[in-house]
Amino acid sequence: TGVQTCALPISDTFIITATAGANGSISPSGAVQVPGGSSQAFIISPNTGYHILDVLVDGLSIGPASSYVFNSVTSYHTISATFEINTYTISAFAGANGSITPAGSIPVTHGSNQSFSISADPDYNVGDVLVDGASQGAVSNYDFINVTTNHSIAAYFTQIGRASCR
Repeated sequence: TGVQTCALPISDTFIITATAGANGSISPSGAVQVPGGSSQAFIISPNTGYHILDVLVDGLSIGPASSYVFNSVTSYHTISATFEINTYTISAFAGANGSITPAGSIPVTHGSNQSFSISADPDYNVGDVLVDGASQGAVSNYDFINVTTNHSIAAYFTQIGRASCR
């Protein structure tokens, strides 16, 4: 007699469990019902000031993806996303004959504030402070408020009784 072939029935519906950590979202979320054999797309979005750290599909990392599609769904799945706050750098430099505190490359998280103190050595004054290339004058302190991008601050000093030199 002949050989008979049968297709295995595909379940009517499968569940994809979609979750997002704090400071972001995944859409759709929760227990998403997907008809057997069809596809389901997910969009991952960080909140303002955050970025996608990682996305796990069925427990395996796919990196910081902003979207993912399950194609031809024939089983249950999971997708989860985690987020991390953005960090920016303020580059702080002091010319000869003075100091800026803190100095160097200063990491600052999104929305935070960072203060700098500028001090001249004996027999010198603060000549000028440049913030992102723009003169702030001879200030002894400068505050970055609600940091949302990288910045620079540079302090220059003059000998008392002389003009500023850079």
